[in-house]
Amino acid sequence: MRHVQQAIKNFFRHGIGRSTRHILIGICGAAMLGFLASCSPWSGDKDDRRTTVEFWTMQLQPQYTDYFTGVISQFEAENPTLRINWVDVPWSGMESKILTAVAAKTAPDVVNLNPNFASQLASKGAWLDLSDRIPQPVQMQYLPKIWDASTIDGKAFGIPWYLTTRIAIYNQALLQQSGFSQPPTTFTDLMQMAPVIKAKTGKYAFFTTLAPMDSGEVLESMVQRGVQLIDRSGRAAFNTPLGRSVFQDWVDLYQKNLIPKEVLTEGYRYGLDLYQRGETAVVATSPEFLKTLTKNAPTIASQSFVTSQITGETGKRNVAVMNLVIPKDTPRPDAAVNFALFVANPTNQLTFAKAANVLPSTQSGLQDPYFTKIPASASELDRARLISAAQLKSAEVLIPAMKDGKRIQKVMYENLQASMLGQKTIEQAVQDAERAWNEGG
Repeated sequence: MRHVQQAIKNFFRHGIGRSTRHILIGICGAAMLGFLASCSPWSGDKDDRRTTVEFWTMQLQPQYTDYFTGVISQFEAENPTLRINWVDVPWSGMESKILTAVAAKTAPDVVNLNPNFASQLASKGAWLDLSDRIPQPVQMQYLPKIWDASTIDGKAFGIPWYLTTRIAIYNQALLQQSGFSQPPTTFTDLMQMAPVIKAKTGKYAFFTTLAPMDSGEVLESMVQRGVQLIDRSGRAAFNTPLGRSVFQDWVDLYQKNLIPKEVLTEGYRYGLDLYQRGETAVVATSPEFLKTLTKNAPTIASQSFVTSQITGETGKRNVAVMNLVIPKDTPRPDAAVNFALFVANPTNQLTFAKAANVLPSTQSGLQDPYFTKIPASASELDRARLISAAQLKSAEVLIPAMKDGKRIQKVMYENLQASMLGQKTIEQAVQDAERAWNEGG
């Protein structure tokens, strides 16, 4: 296993060389065969002479098995020389599996990732450049900002698939007990409401994780408040009066016990749990959470209402993107591109978006009445869907695709934590984060 890990490290430093392949194939052959056997679907009739395209998704079985079975059947009927092997990988295992597969040159032909993670491999040349393979009229079917989210240095490495934007869900009972008739719309509102909610109810206004390798909401909120993270040359740009002021706000919230101490150690899902227990007044999440809330905490659900995503002075709103990428080393690039575009075409996207309560990334899909017209007897889920779709007009991927994109979150959160715990001043924390990013540490 140590050899596999070293091979992956070598890939990130140097790309895949001959020695790396020999390590993966020669020393770890048995382990790799076991891995492939565990991930690969049934290969079909041995006399089937069709070309096989392998397609990996993230945790979409069994809920959407019928949908994908239908899409694959239709594609195979229209392309009789091709067959699709669909492999669904657990969310928690996708990054390690695709890293290992890419390093060993055993990657699938089409894989479902998000731009932030995919960009780490794109910067190493792992993905097929789609810029010239996909005609401009097809590229223009997608929302421009969403297409751009899967580009680095002007080269497209992914095809946009489905989207989600956060909304805010608030506990009206807690807000009313605190004397508020309206939910917060900005981070300034939220931070001003936090001490009042704590004093009147003993509850917290909200929870947002600062665990370095978990959700990037705090980093995104800095962008929404106007902080520039990096400049055009890739160097840190956040050591400014505004950047230090935003750091100070988070330190004050923590040191005044206005956010739970667990923000340092617990992840995004802990925040959902707190809201379901009635311990927080506002939660930032996707519309789909309303189903979970209704099932797990019906009393809290009955007190909960939806509103737009909380934002900052810029008015920017976050969008999370799922895309489809194609490994550069695929022996069948044309078939892979063809299938990926079929999965992500406007018709199939719209069907999947309705089934999964997500948003399409195509311009025509968002014009469908399902995303623009409120039903006569609308539920909170219906309202959440329309709010979420409407937000796409001003939404963007707030942390753009960049080399080592996850590292900027790590250095920022670690230094912000140090300041919260009184180990560093605000100035020292921001300077140390700046230095760590610029020096690659």
